[in-house]
Amino acid sequence: MKFEEFTLGQTFKTSSLILSRASIMEFAAVYDPQYMHLDEAKAAQGRFKGLIASGIQTMAVSFKLWVETGAYGEEVVAGTGMNEIRFIKPVYPEDELHVEVEVIGLEERRRSGIVTVRLSTFNQKNEKVFSGELSALVSR
Repeated sequence: MKFEEFTLGQTFKTSSLILSRASIMEFAAVYDPQYMHLDEAKAAQGRFKGLIASGIQTMAVSFKLWVETGAYGEEVVAGTGMNEIRFIKPVYPEDELHVEVEVIGLEERRRSGIVTVRLSTFNQKNEKVFSGELSALVSR
């Protein structure tokens, strides 16, 4: 979508994705090698009573699902910022995530504009697990 096609308050809902135990551990091994993501026995003794996904993985999955809606299309130029990142609830193996996206800001530029969206990610119980604001430069 071109910048002019976005409107304040516009909403999108993404498809869903299930995070497997293997994908959680593979991601963590490379990007967030902490025990709660890698060591099942130690994680079972911890605050969350089991293995959980990295918040960074949850954020990346949320972004992936948003991009896959195709709303940005070929018009997106680049990301410009992320704000208000919140990891609200843990994501466990086999949780199914989907994202609800709302356009919360539009800033016109000469040849493009900044589109800001709020990503709200939910699990299969419709519990919010993540939220964050993402801004991107989009062509006119």
